[in-house]
Amino acid sequence: MEGPVEERLCGKMKIGCGLHRYNLRDVFTWSLLKTILMGQVLSLLICGTAVSCEYLTRAKVETPMLQSFLNYGLLLFTYTTHLSTRTGDRNILQILKTNWWKYLGMAIADVEANYAVVKAYQFTTLTSIQLLDCFVIPVLMLLSWFFLKTRYRVVHFVAVAVCLLGVGAMVGADILAGRDQGSTSDVLLGDGLVLLSAVLYAISNMCQEHTVKNLSRVEFLGMMGLFGTLISGVQLVVLETRAVGEIKWDVHISMLFVVYTLCMYALYSFMPIVVKMTSATAVNLSLLTADLFSLFCGLFLFMYKFSALYIISFVVITVGFIMFNAVPTYSALPEEPAEASDDPMAQSSSDHLLLSADSDTQRTETLTANDTP
Repeated sequence: MEGPVEERLCGKMKIGCGLHRYNLRDVFTWSLLKTILMGQVLSLLICGTAVSCEYLTRAKVETPMLQSFLNYGLLLFTYTTHLSTRTGDRNILQILKTNWWKYLGMAIADVEANYAVVKAYQFTTLTSIQLLDCFVIPVLMLLSWFFLKTRYRVVHFVAVAVCLLGVGAMVGADILAGRDQGSTSDVLLGDGLVLLSAVLYAISNMCQEHTVKNLSRVEFLGMMGLFGTLISGVQLVVLETRAVGEIKWDVHISMLFVVYTLCMYALYSFMPIVVKMTSATAVNLSLLTADLFSLFCGLFLFMYKFSALYIISFVVITVGFIMFNAVPTYSALPEEPAEASDDPMAQSSSDHLLLSADSDTQRTETLTANDTP
């Protein structure tokens, strides 16, 4: 009797700790590896946009709204066109009739987030932007908690702290390497723009996660292309007509715009796939390595100074990302009367939700009591 009793007690302890589903074989799966690789592909795409922007800046071309307009226009040409051919309940006319204001707000948040962070480079330092831009992660977790009912375990908060520690190492490497820190003309304004951008990105990413998981990727990208093109087009005419007219177009400048637009288009097209597999928070954690990829490219293209802290930072951020994705988040169950638990439909829908450790413990204790002779 001691053996079975000991096994049952061990089972209780594992369930009570929330570890009953997780061992090394469960954690290091092909799904996790695929998530890591896909997240780094997104970082590489952002690196492509950063490098092309650096070259455009060196060529005295500063037209962030034009660059955004080209990206949204390409989304409009592909995904909105595809969405317009859809028939049935979720056709484009019905979407615009019922949810146009939701997608308009989502597009405003996305467009203005892109513009605010680019504008911040004119007023504050690169160090401030790198540090304050991480504010998107806690804001996104907070929004997901209240609106998406996402619940996090202790390991998720530890993982975020590890990733932010990696960002701190990256910023430290920038300072030690004497990398150009940009403008300091109005640091307070620049820092405010970065924080505003982080909040808007969090809102946009939360809406993206809800849309791609409950509706479809094509609908999200189609509506983003439609409203993003309209908003960025208006701002382009108002803010950058003169700057666009001063561009000295040649093959080099044209290719930089093409590279930037294709990288952004691929990022917008690919990101909803990764968000659907994981979450918007996990994707933003993986994107923390984008600055590192840009720095590695800068070592060869712009003669940045190398620091071993860059490698350490990459490893630390990757470890934090693995920790975050190794243990899944779970959704809060809706409160229902006790008698409703006998409803088979309710039981079926609850199978898709990850219950809390306390609930698992109670079920296991009941089964143990029934097994005891």
